Amino acid sequence: MDKKMVPEVRFKGFTDDWEQLPLSKISNSFSYGLNVSSKKYDGKNKYIRITDIDDNSHKLVEKNLTSPNTNLEDISDYQLKENDLLFARTGASVGKSYLYDNADGKAFFAGFLIRMEINGEFDKNFVFQNTLTDKYQQFIKITSQRSGQPGINAKEYASFKIIIPKSFNEQRLIGKLYFHLDNLITLQQSQIDYFLKLRKGLIQRIFPSNKASNPKIRYTDFNNNWEQRKLKEVTKEISNKSSEGELLSVTINDGIVKNSSLERKNNSSKNKSKYKKVEIGDIAYNSMRMWQGASGVSKYSGIVSPAYTVFKVKKNVLNNIFLGYSIKTPEMTWKFRINSQGLTSDTWNLKYPLFSEINIQIPSLKEQNYLVNLLESIDKVICSQTKHLKTLKLLKKYFLQKLFM
Repeated sequence: MDKKMVPEVRFKGFTDDWEQLPLSKISNSFSYGLNVSSKKYDGKNKYIRITDIDDNSHKLVEKNLTSPNTNLEDISDYQLKENDLLFARTGASVGKSYLYDNADGKAFFAGFLIRMEINGEFDKNFVFQNTLTDKYQQFIKITSQRSGQPGINAKEYASFKIIIPKSFNEQRLIGKLYFHLDNLITLQQSQIDYFLKLRKGLIQRIFPSNKASNPKIRYTDFNNNWEQRKLKEVTKEISNKSSEGELLSVTINDGIVKNSSLERKNNSSKNKSKYKKVEIGDIAYNSMRMWQGASGVSKYSGIVSPAYTVFKVKKNVLNNIFLGYSIKTPEMTWKFRINSQGLTSDTWNLKYPLFSEINIQIPSLKEQNYLVNLLESIDKVICSQTKHLKTLKLLKKYFLQKLFM
């Protein structure tokens, strides 16, 4: 008996087989984008290019919008309408998709984009979600590499086959589920972006600029000038060697992390006799990426590459967490950049002897502790929100695997 063409998970009340259709059977037409120059956004007429579509959310990015630099009456055929789905047809973004939303306003689509007009008999959200599946990504990978320049034309997009419910109501329910999930993910990401922006603004205000003796805002109990010290006065390099322990890495965004948590190949040396020991609370930095903020306060005991620098702080004058925040500020990373040795950014290097001669401004230990508590509270919120975002993305991935074929 032939196996029924149905997904692993379904909404109640639907039992019919699904059917496999190429996009050509789901679309009224495929057409190429408009090839005219752009001008400053006029506040009404949007000119959507590949770069205006976010790589992750597949939503319209409002930041750098432009308008078509031509008579709009002559390009009415290129104005997007409900049920329009766009595909990137060439370059590194090939395969990127965007489902036009009326809420995005009046929009025209530019060259290097292909429009698929989805037939009203099919649910647009269901069709769009098929462009976010592993099956679609595999199609893009294979099809785009048929020529020297990565690209997919309209005929090739039209040949992509999806397995779709015969019932429009089933399509609509699945599409609606993903529509709400996408909105939740977007909202969650916007909350994270808000707290990241808040954190960045606070750091700019609670640490002094290079020429100032005090920050722009302070707790009311503190009014003494911050003290300028050389880093060698408040830190001490540690070079204890060990081949035993958890392998750690220093990253730009997340500080010190377990190497096993990184989604990349382990390129560490088999002979770890020269690796440096790191204790909880130590600060380590990547000597070649310190100017980019590749440093962190370690939450783990372990070992790091001998290319890294490890040091401790003098606890009677300095809170190590405070220093961890301080050396990532724009003012300090700029100092690290101009003090690094090397001819190009690929070879810039900041070893401890040079690092230790750089000046840093610090307040009293009590004020440092206040500032640490403030920043850590924000970081905890960001961490919690990020975990929630990952959960939502995993939930969507699960449904993509179970509700689609």
